[in-house]
Amino acid sequence: MSFTDFITHNGKRVCKEHYIHLVQVSRIDGKISNEEMEMLHRTGKRFGLTDPEIDRIIYSETDHNYNPPYSLKGKFYHLYNTAQIMLADGIVQEREQKLIKRFAIEAGIEDSKIDDLISVLLEGIKENTDEEELFSKFRSNLLS
Repeated sequence: MSFTDFITHNGKRVCKEHYIHLVQVSRIDGKISNEEMEMLHRTGKRFGLTDPEIDRIIYSETDHNYNPPYSLKGKFYHLYNTAQIMLADGIVQEREQKLIKRFAIEAGIEDSKIDDLISVLLEGIKENTDEEELFSKFRSNLLS
């Protein structure tokens, strides 16, 4: 992986691969809804991408293997961003549920904790819970 495979913005280092996976989550039902497109653009801009860069990634990228982060905080943010995209259109599809579970399994999260952790993320996002507070709940549930 080269240096250009990372997007750095506001002190955060985000792997382009992670952003591509968010695009894949939004495509899971065969189309990207307007709400999902808006979320992808908002997220891309938060990562420091321009609208043309975001559009290029959305329309040109194909499937990639998921390479989960090593750190707990990295795993949290990958799953958190995935959950945000899942909720963008207000409907959590069964295929989206399966995909986030697959990401959690590949990230090394215990099977017995996955459903609870996903619920913590989805409910926290719906309730606009602060990211740090949500990370704390995520960590507590994971380590309990």
